[in-house]
Amino acid sequence: MGPLFFFFISWWKLVLMAVAIVHFIRRRPDTYWIFIILFLGWIGAVVYIVAEVIPDAGLLRGSFQMFPRRRRIHGLERAILDNPSAGNYEELGLLYLDDGDFAKARACYDRSIAQRSDSVDPFYRRGVAEVELGDFAAAVPDLERAVGADPTYDFHRGAGLLAHAYAQTGQAEKAEKLFQQATKISTSSETYYNYATFLQAQGRADEAREWVQKIIDKRATMPGYQRRRERVWFRRAYALMARLRL
Repeated sequence: MGPLFFFFISWWKLVLMAVAIVHFIRRRPDTYWIFIILFLGWIGAVVYIVAEVIPDAGLLRGSFQMFPRRRRIHGLERAILDNPSAGNYEELGLLYLDDGDFAKARACYDRSIAQRSDSVDPFYRRGVAEVELGDFAAAVPDLERAVGADPTYDFHRGAGLLAHAYAQTGQAEKAEKLFQQATKISTSSETYYNYATFLQAQGRADEAREWVQKIIDKRATMPGYQRRRERVWFRRAYALMARLRL
């Protein structure tokens, strides 16, 4: 076996470690994995790839869906030039929400609502975009409209977001009441986290820790695919718990 063969093998070992480290940085699984990768080298990288990267492949379907979604977005952008209907704007707004372009989503719902206001869903989706943009004052009336029509809107996410918007606009009493209602029914990590941050802002650190712990405790009983989907909330929960312990 010549030097070229050994160079090829060494190169692949580095590639495996690079793949594992990049995935770790982007996905942030349990911290111990980075030590396994660094101390065991390419063997640790292979173990990590089998345990974490391959199971994550199921989540890549959402990434592949990005391309047909982008094509549909471009198609609707062109179609709206000839047919600027409320329905087209609502569909385009939903695609922008899924794509994370909240400013464009909000603009689409503005145009849709200007044409017709007989459906609460455009108001709700615009409220979601406004929350993501940090415009909580604008989000309140939109979310109120949806939750007023159906307190369970979007599997209770509407109530949780409205409570969060109340909290962010200084309406603590309304926020407290709605958070309590939402958390009695919903097990959403997003709602739990927002309630915990509200309690922290109110100087109720012990209660905030209890709600953060509820998020962390869910991790042990979740199937692997769901834990991977909830990683962002676990990261936020651990970070908030660290701040609450200071």
